[in-house]
Amino acid sequence: MPATNNNITLAVLAGGRARRMDGEDKGLVTVAGKPMISHVLQRFAADAAQTLIIANRNQDAYGELGHPVFSDELEGFQGPMAGMRTALRHCDSPYLLVLPCDVPMLPGDLLHKMLDQLQREDAQIAVACDDEREHSVILLMKSDLGPSIDEFLANGDRKILLWYNQKRLTKVIFPGQAEAFANINTAEQRDELEQRLLANKDL
Repeated sequence: MPATNNNITLAVLAGGRARRMDGEDKGLVTVAGKPMISHVLQRFAADAAQTLIIANRNQDAYGELGHPVFSDELEGFQGPMAGMRTALRHCDSPYLLVLPCDVPMLPGDLLHKMLDQLQREDAQIAVACDDEREHSVILLMKSDLGPSIDEFLANGDRKILLWYNQKRLTKVIFPGQAEAFANINTAEQRDELEQRLLANKDL
């Protein structure tokens, strides 16, 4: 499939508290010689017309990566949906690809496969899945869903699955690729993923 630059905005979410990482800012934790978020940007920023970083701490450090940085407009670390809300307010393209900062080994064909299925099925949202589960913060969505998120959050809801299951949803399966969706929540997982990345020629 040809590049989708004019259709896609990429938003990388780096706004969490990372309690299981002793409060470290996960996106800036070094993995295989560079910040974890850099692995995500390296894989997907070239496919997007616009790349946004959503971060609630260390904005200057994130800004050095060369992309606009925005903080959640809702106070109190209200979760990924608050980050999605912020990203949609700054999205100038028909589609928004949402990725967390702590998944450095995502499949290289992730975007193209999700966009193809979303368009074929006339869905509003595509969520990535492996053989074992769906990954609710790895989403491709139509950028006109901002008002729906605003209403959902205004009602006090925060669960992404509850929100997107109310929409025209398609689940995009990546069979046999569970390891590609592994994320880092602890120092031990960081060490394990670092070894995988160092063994991967596609760094």
